[in-house]
Amino acid sequence: MPRLLNRLRSSPLLRALLALVALAFLAYGLARNWTETSAALSRLSWWSLGGSFLAVLAGLGFMLVAWRDILAGLGSPLPLRVAARVLFVGQLGKYIPGSVWAFAAMIELARDHGAPPRRTFSATALGLVTSLGCALALAAATLSGQIARQAWWLLALVPLILVGLHPRVMTWGLNLALRVARREPLDRVLSGAEMARAAAWTMAGWLVYGVHLWVLVGGMRPAGLSLYAVAAGAYALAWATGILTVVVPAGIGVREGAMVVALAPVLGTPRALAVAVVSRVMFTVGDAVWAGLGYLLARGHAVPAAQLADASSNVSR
Repeated sequence: MPRLLNRLRSSPLLRALLALVALAFLAYGLARNWTETSAALSRLSWWSLGGSFLAVLAGLGFMLVAWRDILAGLGSPLPLRVAARVLFVGQLGKYIPGSVWAFAAMIELARDHGAPPRRTFSATALGLVTSLGCALALAAATLSGQIARQAWWLLALVPLILVGLHPRVMTWGLNLALRVARREPLDRVLSGAEMARAAAWTMAGWLVYGVHLWVLVGGMRPAGLSLYAVAAGAYALAWATGILTVVVPAGIGVREGAMVVALAPVLGTPRALAVAVVSRVMFTVGDAVWAGLGYLLARGHAVPAAQLADASSNVSR
């Protein structure tokens, strides 16, 4: 990772090339499933597609606020527009095979705005674990007993994650990871109140994500409020399954399979598959839209020289 960061820092051409590669993989993922996607889209109304997409954008916005609060708690507050650029442009790297690209891109983008790499790495790792814990907790609270029994090994992670997010345990784990990466330990850690606030924003994001799937389900059949719990739990379980399958870029295929399993008892397998395909497209396009917004909004943002000096002095740590 340090060698990769140094190469990204010293080569603007390499950074531009990686951005193009990420966009190419994103476009390939859309094109590869276009036949299934177009068939699924034809079954849904414009209002359901539009409402679902707006919910995706809103949910991603909540996740942005949570990540920004974690990074600020670690000592590197960023303006919201800059945080959007770092998070969403960097996360395009998740569409490239390999698990390090998104982390490396976010670390380098944040360094451009004065955040030392150790803080960005820690904030991103904490945000991911917090999101995983919230997703699994939501799935455990909403899914039926049969689905919960099939995914018991995932739901069993919830108490472990809660323990891991305790400030003392969290600090020990992050500093251990930084030591393995040959970096300096954190000079500031999150308080319990800061961690709770970030978790609240994250859970709000997950509840809005549930709306996106609930609206799609409503395009397939009458969807009352009782189906919201099923939709929210199904997406949460599917995302958690995909994110833990680290060998697959962005959990492609794995997430859809888990979502079909959770939704099939309600919709039937063909309709559940259609909803899963459209959901994937919604999030892929949502990632691209937020990345574009972040890039445009943060253009020309000046960074205080002292912050850049702090980040530069820590890039090799």
